[in-house]
Amino acid sequence: MKILFVHQNFPGQFPHLAPALVKRGHQVLALTAETNQRPSPVQVVKYRKPAAVKLEPRLTKMYAEVCERGMRAAFAARQLRERHGFVPDVIFGHPGWGETLFLREVWPEAKLLVYAELMYKTTGLDTDFDPEFAKSALENRISTTARAAHLIQSIVQADAALSPTEFQAATFPPELRAKITICHDGVDTARLVPNPQASYTVPGTDLTLRAGDEVLTFINRSLEPYRGYHSFMRALPDVLAARPEAQVLIIGEEGQSYGGAPPEGSWKQKFLDEVKDRLDLNRVHFLGRVPYPDFISIMQLGRVHAYLTYPFVLSWSLMEAMAAGAMVVASDTAPLREVITDGVNGKLVDFFDIKGWSAALTDALANPERYQPMRQAARASIIEKYDLETRCLPRLIDFVETAGGTLDR
Repeated sequence: MKILFVHQNFPGQFPHLAPALVKRGHQVLALTAETNQRPSPVQVVKYRKPAAVKLEPRLTKMYAEVCERGMRAAFAARQLRERHGFVPDVIFGHPGWGETLFLREVWPEAKLLVYAELMYKTTGLDTDFDPEFAKSALENRISTTARAAHLIQSIVQADAALSPTEFQAATFPPELRAKITICHDGVDTARLVPNPQASYTVPGTDLTLRAGDEVLTFINRSLEPYRGYHSFMRALPDVLAARPEAQVLIIGEEGQSYGGAPPEGSWKQKFLDEVKDRLDLNRVHFLGRVPYPDFISIMQLGRVHAYLTYPFVLSWSLMEAMAAGAMVVASDTAPLREVITDGVNGKLVDFFDIKGWSAALTDALANPERYQPMRQAARASIIEKYDLETRCLPRLIDFVETAGGTLDR
C-alpha cells in the first residue's frame, strides 16, 4: 500500500511504526512542516510554514491558525497528487495542529486515520484541576470548548482513530469514542533495561553518580505546573533535609509545553525561588534537555523517580522509567491509575499533598531494599502491557494495514 503519515513534528508518535511498515513492503511517506528538522526514518515531504494569523478575538484566531496550517498541508498534498501522481491508500495523521482538516478534499478515496491523543473538556481534566492557577471560570470553559472544535471536526472526518491509553480515549464523547482503537505507541523494553553498571557525570562538575547511589530523578519536557514541577519543588526541601547524602537530577527545559506562561519569568525560576533558601543547591542539578542515552542512564541509576501530571496526556518518560526498573512515586491522577497500582508497581501520592510527597520520596530513598519488588513489578507490567515488539507494534501495523478495521476498540 501507499501510506502517508502527517505530523508537524514527524516522526512524533510514529518513530517505530513508519519504518516497520516500510519493512513490510509498503511505500511510506511523511508530510511535515518545513521547520521540522528532526531526523526521519522514512522519506519526508514538507509543507510551507503557515502564515501568521492576525485576528481578534483570540477564539477566532485559535481556529484560524489550525485552518491555516491545514490549508498549507492540503496545498502540499495537491502537489503530491498533481505533479507526482501520489495517491495514498491510507493517511495516518495527528490532528492536533489542523493538518488533517482538508486532506479529504485532495484524496477523497484514501482511508483517513487520526491519532486521538486527547479531547479537551471543560470539567474533569486539566482545565479545572489546579485551583492555584484557576482563571475566570466562564472564560476558561469557553476557551477550552473552542480549542476542541478542530479536534472534533478531524475525528468526525476520519474513518477510524487510535488512542494510546484508556484514559485518553475516554476523554472523547461516546459518539466519537466508538471510532477509537486503544493501543499504546510501545516501549522498547529491549533497550530500556535495568543496568547495575549505569553511571552519569553531571555536566560541568566532577560528580559521577552510579546505580545504587542515593539519587532522586525528575523529568518534564518543560518544567511547568502541568507536570507537577511546583509540587515536586515544594516537597524537595524536607526530602533533602532528611537525606543529607541525596542528589537530585532534574531533566527539562525552561518554558512551557502545555500550560500557560507565568506572569513573569519562568515557572522553573518561580518555584525554585520559592524554596531555594531551604535547599542545598549543590545537590540539585538542573540538566535541561539531555541526549536520549543519558536519559536512559539516569533512569537506570536513580533510586527513586518522581512523576506528576494533571489529568492529561501521559508522558512516554514515565513508562520508559518503569521499563528501566525505576522505583516510581507518581501523582494519584487518572492517567497514572491506569499504569500504576499503588504499592504493587509504584507508589501513588495525592498531587497536592506536599508533606505526603516529601514522606514518600524520603522513604523510597532511605529504604531501597524495601522497594526492590516494586521496581521489578514496574518493569514486568510494562513488558506485559506496553512492550513495543511483542505487544504494541503488531497491533499498530494491523491498525494501519486494515485502516482501523479489525482491532477490538
